[in-house]
Amino acid sequence: MLFNQVVFGPIKSRRLGVSLGINLMPKNGKICSFNCIYCECGYNADYEDKRIPTRTEVSTALEAKLSEMKNNGDKLDVITFSGNGEPTLHKDFEEIIDDTLALRDKYFPNAKVSVLSNSTCIHKPSVFRALNKVDNNILKLDSASQTLVNLIDQPVGNFPVEKLVKNLKKFNGNLIIQTIFLRGEHNGVKFDNSTDEYVTAWLEAIKEIRPKQIMIYAIDRATPEKNLEKLTLDELNHIADKARALGFEVSVAG
Repeated sequence: MLFNQVVFGPIKSRRLGVSLGINLMPKNGKICSFNCIYCECGYNADYEDKRIPTRTEVSTALEAKLSEMKNNGDKLDVITFSGNGEPTLHKDFEEIIDDTLALRDKYFPNAKVSVLSNSTCIHKPSVFRALNKVDNNILKLDSASQTLVNLIDQPVGNFPVEKLVKNLKKFNGNLIIQTIFLRGEHNGVKFDNSTDEYVTAWLEAIKEIRPKQIMIYAIDRATPEKNLEKLTLDELNHIADKARALGFEVSVAG
């Protein structure tokens, strides 16, 4: 599943409401610093298109859509950066965030601006600044286990989980952690990041990071790895209750 426009939707998001999406990656391809086995866009190697939209193209497309929606009296809850890969990889990410906030204020001042990110670029000062400007910086932490992160998320290059947690702590609570829970098999290796062992380690990391909110979810669409199992809502809520018992606000999307 690819998003073939710079600005797409609005769509009804399980977690965010009526969402207008912004895709900073290729319209017919994918560029990402992860190669997740559950990604609805497929694996990175599946695509050859590598042209990303310019800052001007993003701003022009967004203003046109917001103006149209405003004139039509449409509802908008959130403008969400997601799309075909990792949005923070765009070289003008911070400037695009500034443009988006200005356009949001002009057309839909009550709408939120959200970024769905895999957290791989948060060590970059410009990305860190940009993520602290938006209403919802939703940052991935699928496991506190290096082995599981390597298996599930398949980072491109070295990606130490210990360093990730330290960088997430630098937000001083101004972030939302998103985690997918799933089980299955990949390349002959069986895994389950919802077991007590892995959930306990994840919770310890959560206590260090102290996010303002946690979003946990299950597979919702077709995945490139076919040997994956969607967790039940009861299983997700069992994990969520453990985080809630520690004082965290948790939303669940099954």
